[in-house]
Amino acid sequence: MKPADILIALMVAIIWGLAFVASRIALDELSPELMTALRFAIAAVPCLFIRKPKVAWSLLIAISFTLFLGQFLSQAYGIAHGVPVGLTSVVVQSQALFTIGFAALAFGERPTPMQTLGIVIAAIGLLMICGTVGYDFSVAAFAVLMISPISFAVGNLLLRGARGVPMFDLFAWLCLAAAVPLFALALIADGPASTLTSLTHISLRSALCMLMLGGISTSIAYWLWGRLLRDYAAAQVVPFALLVPFVGSAASSIVFGERFGPLRLAGMLTVIGGIAVMVLAKRPQILPKTA
Repeated sequence: MKPADILIALMVAIIWGLAFVASRIALDELSPELMTALRFAIAAVPCLFIRKPKVAWSLLIAISFTLFLGQFLSQAYGIAHGVPVGLTSVVVQSQALFTIGFAALAFGERPTPMQTLGIVIAAIGLLMICGTVGYDFSVAAFAVLMISPISFAVGNLLLRGARGVPMFDLFAWLCLAAAVPLFALALIADGPASTLTSLTHISLRSALCMLMLGGISTSIAYWLWGRLLRDYAAAQVVPFALLVPFVGSAASSIVFGERFGPLRLAGMLTVIGGIAVMVLAKRPQILPKTA
């Protein structure tokens, strides 16, 4: 990779790690539904100037509801209900485990021995984390949070159907497709009066966090990441995503004083280690079709 593109990859990882902290701050004033809706509404502003890409509405909505709506709404719910930010950033990155598993089921992509080892290691780490659930946050909050990596993984696979489409245009319209139902959900969950009050009385701090989440973390960072994946092999780009949970955990420790017990910390490091083994392994083999 060119030095400039390495810096871009590092910058994207840092932005995504800091986005978990920004989400936690914004959730002090906004409900998970409204915060997620605002995030995608801001990121969808370019739709005013660009046409819908040549992707079927059914596929566009399917990608949007998994890669964006499902992933980020469950994240916001988990954080709002007490799941620590650093832990959340690690759990979300476990999407690599589910992506490989779902790809094997849907496309016959047999994991290599190294990827299988990574899956086992990451699964052990998740079980270790599960052993710490119920003390500082509820089992229900953690269960909802686990929807995030699963939705992320499904969205990754659905995104294959939109190859050849301009990334910036696609992600802008994916954000629009997520923002509309999320605002409707916010109106139902919070009520029109409460939603309007939250929007009109938002503090400058939360407003800046929303601009960071929508304009930088979602719109710009996803576009840059898509461009890197277009120009380089995934094996060169994806490992940079391993920095996200480290940035998220470090930032949360500084901003919120987040600390981890021995078992949870060991589980988090085990998950990241398993993900590292998975993403650094060779590409999976395609299973031959039987007659």
